[in-house]
Amino acid sequence: MRPRGPAPAEAAAAWQTASVLLRYPDELHALVPELRDVLAGLPRPIAEPFGRFLDHVAATRPQDLTVAYVDTFDHRKRGCLYLTYYAYGDTRKRGMALLRFQRAYRAAGLVLTGEEIADHLPVVLEFAAFDGAGRNLLVEHRAGLELLRRSLKESASPWAHVLDGVHATLPPLTGRAADAVLRLAAEGPPEEEVGLPGYGPDAAAYAEPVSAPASTGARP
Repeated sequence: MRPRGPAPAEAAAAWQTASVLLRYPDELHALVPELRDVLAGLPRPIAEPFGRFLDHVAATRPQDLTVAYVDTFDHRKRGCLYLTYYAYGDTRKRGMALLRFQRAYRAAGLVLTGEEIADHLPVVLEFAAFDGAGRNLLVEHRAGLELLRRSLKESASPWAHVLDGVHATLPPLTGRAADAVLRLAAEGPPEEEVGLPGYGPDAAAYAEPVSAPASTGARP
């Protein structure tokens, strides 16, 4: 029997936590006690990997953690936190994909600040914690998320634990979604070529359709 996924409230708490853990960690050490309290209410497949990451944070000097963050997410293409990059690379289609994120936020009554990019994973996770449309965005870009998770695991990055926790909140990878991961891992994000099929939702390559959980309400 397949284990049940997290309840909507548990998934929302997990996504909110992951959003914090994946942001630039200049203030993360101060949040460790509060975040551990949150983990106490999460299912084990989510709480344990998050807890391992918090153990690493607590044992690492703040300046070393920030240096590692920049090296992991700013200097490696397969450590990119911008979801549309995996689906469309640096092609013109990526701009259209970003519009889908922006429209989803606008429909929920959310306005991004000038420093926030619509497809930045921490932003998407925070949105998913408050609105079911965010979960759909995560599922649609599941292949990119999985490639990021595997890349972080291959490099023994502590942030792989965070992606493991996010992975546990989403439906299992099967069928076209699993095929898309293998294809993306082998070929990488697309380059600017006329007629090149993308890995995004419009290429029907990501995941089988799923129903979103009931909305928890958009943050004002």
